[in-house]
Amino acid sequence: MSSKVYVGNISFQMSESDLENLFQEYGTVNSVKIITDRETGRSRGFGFVEMGTPDEAQTAIENLDGKENNGRNLKVNIAQEKPRGGGGGPRSGGFRR
Repeated sequence: MSSKVYVGNISFQMSESDLENLFQEYGTVNSVKIITDRETGRSRGFGFVEMGTPDEAQTAIENLDGKENNGRNLKVNIAQEKPRGGGGGPRSGGFRR
């Protein structure tokens, strides 16, 4: 089991330090990342928290999934690995001459 947790439906005003403080109650927080829009820099409403151990991650999930925070019910679960894409090979689109 992973110690990396997905956190969805977070308030757009929540900072990474706010998110870290929320999770610290359930164990060691190794890292926090709120995903932002590339163009505007605004929060996209989700992020990731890496806990110290898988057990701490599970405890945080059990205590925070569905919990109301800043008017929103958090969605908290084990983060899924991002699928590896095919990349930009020679036949990945674009124009050919």
